[in-house]
Amino acid sequence: QVQLVESGGGLVQAGGSLRLSCAASGRTVSTYAMAWFRQAPGKEREFVAAVSWAAVRTYYADSVKDRFTISRDNAKNTLYLQMNSLKPEDTAVYYCAQTRQPYSGVSYLSADYGYWGQGTQVTVSS
Repeated sequence: QVQLVESGGGLVQAGGSLRLSCAASGRTVSTYAMAWFRQAPGKEREFVAAVSWAAVRTYYADSVKDRFTISRDNAKNTLYLQMNSLKPEDTAVYYCAQTRQPYSGVSYLSADYGYWGQGTQVTVSS
């Protein structure tokens, strides 16, 4: 049973920073690509960032490029998202996700991810 648990969300002023974590359990995460998605109220879930299973490649949505950094510590079974220069439009519930298949490359498609966390709220005030 794969379980993903996000943490690190909260309320921050515009221009501030937060670091999200996603603790994974249930299977060895080192062979699976992982990603962050987010969903704002009244909007569809959207891709934020992804990292390949070996952490060789990363991919970002244009809206967060140069502000957010995705990383993973396979020894700790943990995925991270460092968010800097936060904007009010970054306000959303942030979800981590893991691919169904091992040895996957980066993907921005939610359909490629079979396992999801419960989400953590990020609120950026202006």
